[in-house]
Amino acid sequence: MESQKKPVADTESATTVEAAPGIFRTTLSYNRDIMLCHFRLLKGTQIPLHNHAAVQNGYVISGMIRFTRKDGSSFIAGPGTAYVFDPHEYHGAEILEETVAIECFSPMRPEYIDG
Repeated sequence: MESQKKPVADTESATTVEAAPGIFRTTLSYNRDIMLCHFRLLKGTQIPLHNHAAVQNGYVISGMIRFTRKDGSSFIAGPGTAYVFDPHEYHGAEILEETVAIECFSPMRPEYIDG
């Protein structure tokens, strides 16, 4: 994994993929320790409860998301809201408005490297 590194990118030239219906991910930069992604999420998109080994730290640029946790609690993140999910913490989301967010994952998520 040492050789996996993308030190510089921008949203105009990086590859955007539709990771799931209504979820558009642009992987910007990463090394083995951390990864930065840009997301555009369409209104009405549902992200089911899931977990992963990486810490997920995010920031909403525009729009609104309702995040849910396994225990049934939830919170709404709008412009200017930051959030974090610990490794293996179950979380899901409902996209209430078209949303743009940035998220960091540590360690990086190899499945998010776009060839």
